[in-house]
Amino acid sequence: MNWNKLTSEAQLDAIKEESARHPVLIFKHSTTCSISAMALSRMERNWSEQLGVKPYYLDLLANRPISNKIEQEFGVEHESPQVLLIKNGSCIYDASHMAISFTGLQQAV
Repeated sequence: MNWNKLTSEAQLDAIKEESARHPVLIFKHSTTCSISAMALSRMERNWSEQLGVKPYYLDLLANRPISNKIEQEFGVEHESPQVLLIKNGSCIYDASHMAISFTGLQQAV
């Protein structure tokens, strides 16, 4: 799985524009949380490029202000770990903690 690192708030505008062409996944990860590590591992083990979703990875400990901006931009309350599926500039699916699954993402696409 080839993650694209989300490291600046300016990238959120680009993600919104990009999501008009194909869905975009944002994975919000806490590098010190075992549940987050498990959710990340499950996503990576099951990932398929055939889904046509571009994945972005946000390290919450290094970039918490970006998570706050995501909450404002997409109207989804912050959780960790959390995935958001962005399509046509809006969040069409989100899940957190143990609800994060590749199957759920597939169904949302």
